[in-house]
Amino acid sequence: MEREVGVLNGKLYLVGTPIGNLEDITYRAVRILREVDLIAAEDTRHTRKLLEYFDIKTPTTSYHEHNEIKKGPQLIEKILKGSSIALVTDAGMPGISDPGYRLVLMAWEANVEVIPIPGPTALITALVTSGLETDRFTFEGFLPRKKNQRKKKLQELIKEPRTMVFYEAPHRLIETLEDLKEVMGESRMVMVARELTKKHEEKVRGTVKEVLAKFKQDSPKGEIVLVVAGSNLAELKEETMGWEGMSVLEHLKVLMDAGLTKKQAIKKVACERNLPKSEVYQIAIKIDVNEFKK
Repeated sequence: MEREVGVLNGKLYLVGTPIGNLEDITYRAVRILREVDLIAAEDTRHTRKLLEYFDIKTPTTSYHEHNEIKKGPQLIEKILKGSSIALVTDAGMPGISDPGYRLVLMAWEANVEVIPIPGPTALITALVTSGLETDRFTFEGFLPRKKNQRKKKLQELIKEPRTMVFYEAPHRLIETLEDLKEVMGESRMVMVARELTKKHEEKVRGTVKEVLAKFKQDSPKGEIVLVVAGSNLAELKEETMGWEGMSVLEHLKVLMDAGLTKKQAIKKVACERNLPKSEVYQIAIKIDVNEFKK
């Protein structure tokens, strides 16, 4: 294959940088960062450490969520005048959970070519090490910070059949796992990946109940990716399509055995059987939820 020679003037380069271990950068990324006219960085102080490590002298400028409205058009104007600019984030591929995608949109609207320089990304790194299904997945970014909004979002995802990947702050991880336990059930499989590719890398896999217990004992630190198994409600629907042959109590137990909480099972049974929730609730009282706790 013919080797790419030199950067192209008037282009925007999206350069993937390491998510932790500096050795994960590519030869091409180092060359592009050396040859462009300017590097637009989420945090210039953070990026400077990377540039110093590889002896890259290219000037930098800041581009982040607090200045993107003003700075974005300025960067596009420089490109239109012939400059080549590389966009980097603090870690991973720019444009994922940062304002980089807005600069890319401006580039397209200005007919500026966008050239990706592939590199590491925390969400894929966590996903492929999770042991959860990877043939189909969805990236949900950061969950809402407020508890009510976070639970509402998880409720929207309760029937999502694909593996779900989230970013989360360490000080909110326990709260998020507790909400996940309440909404999706304590038996849902998850993996928490912490400080990926760094010295203190840690991956904790198990049920929500198990992982929550672990981090309640050892407070989480560092950058975190949360991977959550998809719902088995699609298969469950097939299993319970013949619920006409089940009693209401049996129907409830099948749903709870699949990971639904008693409250969720009551709601689902009442809906499927067109029964008042109060009537189903009276039957559900007979169920000892402890038999479903593993």
